[in-house]
Amino acid sequence: MKLRLMIAYDGPSFRGWQSQRGGGTVQDVLESAMAEITGERIVLHGSGRTDAGVHALAQTAHVELSPDLLSRLGRLREPARWVAALNAILPNELRVLKAVRASDNFHARFSASGKIYRYEIWHAPVLPPGLYRRAWHVYGALDRDAIRRLAGVTEGTHDFRGFCANSGSLPENTFRTMRRVGVHSKGSSISITLEGNGFLYRMARMIVGSMVRVAQGKESETAFSDRLGAATPWPNPATAPAEGLYLVKVLYQKAAKKSTPPSA
Repeated sequence: MKLRLMIAYDGPSFRGWQSQRGGGTVQDVLESAMAEITGERIVLHGSGRTDAGVHALAQTAHVELSPDLLSRLGRLREPARWVAALNAILPNELRVLKAVRASDNFHARFSASGKIYRYEIWHAPVLPPGLYRRAWHVYGALDRDAIRRLAGVTEGTHDFRGFCANSGSLPENTFRTMRRVGVHSKGSSISITLEGNGFLYRMARMIVGSMVRVAQGKESETAFSDRLGAATPWPNPATAPAEGLYLVKVLYQKAAKKSTPPSA
């Protein structure tokens, strides 16, 4: 059985999503809980990495459970029971929100058709304690209209090589399509929503960081636009802090419903 999980977590409490030496990542903690329940190592496949400090409201992952294992699990053969079983072991900063059976050809990463991220900015002299590690505290002059204009420029298909951090090697294809880049501004709060068919390493944070740099008058709007067509890594890129970024949703295309033959 392939089990599909919807997961939420507090970013600063973990060393990112992907398992690494020394542990402390979301994947490490979840796999440890799975091992405690099953008595064996279960590999978790996520929709993609999130950096240390980045939050998730609805990360998607899947695991494969063998028939022999399922025969030993009793009531846990029902997918929905995994929610309570895992949450009883996991720390409060990490929750499984939903567990369902997935089709055999489903893959959390390769079946994804896109993702939605949201970035939170608090533009005021003082950051409320409740927003500590939840938003980027920006103060001083900030041209919010410039952020809206740059959001419009970012929408569409571009070569985002200039908005990709160097993680050792760049992917061969750095073109991505931003289906929607929305800006909601109310009082001290500025929320930037980015929906795309894919994101490069730190791409969302670099887009927002560059928008803020322009809005602060430290770079021109033309320079921002030039990066979308330069097709080269950008020197000294601005990167927004991780704690303001939220993975809101992983998008999957709905499978076409198969017609059910009439019963005999």
